[in-house]
Amino acid sequence: MSRIRTSSGELLIELQRSGGAPLHQQLESGIRDRIREGRLRPGAVMPSTRSFAEDLGLSRGVVVEAYQQLVAEGYLVSRAGGYTEVAEVAAIESPGVTMLTGVESRIDFRYSRPDVSQFPRAAWLRSIRRVLNETPYRSLAYLDGRGTIELRTALADYLNRVRGTAARPEHMVICNGFAQGSRLLLQVLAAQGYRCIAVEDPSDNDLRRVAAAAGLTTVGVPVLEGGVDVEALERSEADVVLVTAAHQFPTGVVTSAETRAALVAWAARRGGLVIEDDYDAEFRYDREPIGAMQGLMPDRVAYAGTASKTLAPGLRLGWMILPPRLVEPMAQAKLMDDRGSPVLDQLAFADFVARGEFDRHLRRMRPRYRLLRDTLVERLAARLPELVPTGVSAGLHVMALLPDGLTESAVQAAALERGLGVYGLAPYWVTPPGPAGLVFGYGGLTVNTVIEGVDLLAEAVAVARE
Repeated sequence: MSRIRTSSGELLIELQRSGGAPLHQQLESGIRDRIREGRLRPGAVMPSTRSFAEDLGLSRGVVVEAYQQLVAEGYLVSRAGGYTEVAEVAAIESPGVTMLTGVESRIDFRYSRPDVSQFPRAAWLRSIRRVLNETPYRSLAYLDGRGTIELRTALADYLNRVRGTAARPEHMVICNGFAQGSRLLLQVLAAQGYRCIAVEDPSDNDLRRVAAAAGLTTVGVPVLEGGVDVEALERSEADVVLVTAAHQFPTGVVTSAETRAALVAWAARRGGLVIEDDYDAEFRYDREPIGAMQGLMPDRVAYAGTASKTLAPGLRLGWMILPPRLVEPMAQAKLMDDRGSPVLDQLAFADFVARGEFDRHLRRMRPRYRLLRDTLVERLAARLPELVPTGVSAGLHVMALLPDGLTESAVQAAALERGLGVYGLAPYWVTPPGPAGLVFGYGGLTVNTVIEGVDLLAEAVAVARE
């Protein structure tokens, strides 16, 4: 795709050369406003500092200073080759994210958004080039439903090393993210006679609709301090349970060793299945890594992973490690659904993982996300100490319960009036009403927008209390 190149004449930035703010600040403000308004779209290449300075009649140093400040704020990105472009994160901060009654938010704390502006383009391009140069033609033919052996092998090696799984390539199926993998798995389980799936309460509500479409009954099981309530699971008569053991969504609870052992023991007694959604376990900040449950009992745990949080959701790359009895039915379901995920994407990701680029990318992103996490927690403590965040040790989101007297709808409405998108817990309760609270996703924001967002939220909370 060719890049959109922006000339200085297209920016139409008016500068007050006498009696106004410093010129570099005026230039920063003009560019920032155009990005927020959507006039400068993500990926647009900015004019060179030299040509921009000549057109505006400024010294080049003024333009350089303005660009450097906007890069620091996350609005612009400096690329190899000496050019500067509008950051992808600007799409999140600019108009276009619609919440209540069609009103748009400028800063958005929507969860599950990684910083896609940091996608490792150069490393990915090297993998693509190697794949195009070296892949034999026969690999471009139809695949079996499990996906390429190269990707399954690379992922099995990575997951066994990093997540403590007991993965074998022949027991893996590549899918288009967790969405497709979970949908196909529930269809397979329903066809094999499974009837009831237990989900954590609270939990992401998407899977409940998928389960209903597959003909499964859904029951909620409370989340305790050490993870899902296994005694309640026993009483529920479910034969499948979905857990987010490494970092429960949305509470952030880490499933304890005792609960993990009790879950796999339940599955063995019941003849049931544990589905382990390991959606963001690679990002941890204040604790040692905790291995995946799949390694405890591979015959009773189906493990699901995805590149959506670690690289970019647009890749649509996911994987499942399955008990042997489920591999062939899942492979057939995948073939029936879409004939297999794109082979070149699979092979590029296999090369990317096998050469250590995935590890390097994660090492680079952890401190960036930790800084955002720290900024969010510290700003909440300073401006809204009554909102105590939980689940802060890992992942890309935190949760905070609202104090008595505040409702989610009132806070959301007041925040939206200020251009801020915040999201309540209400949709995630399986058996409402549960406690009121907010979920803060921070992965796709910048330090400055996190600070500004919390400041706006403090104003909104003050209004909601009136």
